[in-house]
Amino acid sequence: MDKKESKLAIYWTLVKSTFILSAFTIGGGYVIVPLMQKKFVEELNWIDSEEMLDLVALGQSMPGALAVNTSILIGYRIAGVTGALITLLGTVSPPLIIITIISYFYMSFRDNPIVDALMLGMQVGVVAVILNVVFNMVKDVLKRKDNVNILILVGAFIAAFVFDVNVIAIIFVAGILGFINNRMKGEV
Repeated sequence: MDKKESKLAIYWTLVKSTFILSAFTIGGGYVIVPLMQKKFVEELNWIDSEEMLDLVALGQSMPGALAVNTSILIGYRIAGVTGALITLLGTVSPPLIIITIISYFYMSFRDNPIVDALMLGMQVGVVAVILNVVFNMVKDVLKRKDNVNILILVGAFIAAFVFDVNVIAIIFVAGILGFINNRMKGEV
């Protein structure tokens, strides 16, 4: 396989993977991100788990949808600007197609009790997947045994859920504290 064929194979894998993940994932970024991690970290071994965690954190801090931001970052990390564009296309196409179809038929099934029950069931499934993501992210932070990062994690949780601090302020403060921590350890 020559270099051009190799690049085309990577591009095809990127667009196919992100398209399939996006098409069959209901619940947004917090649901698709662990599936992206499974695909690109565990199956393809293109990114390690720590770098994936960093890409997700960066994707969360950017404006826009988490799934789209993270897929762009993954695509860029794997195949540069072309990879970013390909993963963007693969990630946004399924919802665009599905929403177009749904909007066309919306009036005929908006009050259907079966559709209503299906949507409620999907919400329960989404909560389970989000809890799984939170558990895995916390587990990764605890694995590092970095007490400062653990304190940042606990502090961010308390600030958000106990004191209802604005998420932007939490991200900003946690980012600064994480930068200072890594700078002191010589990692930045």
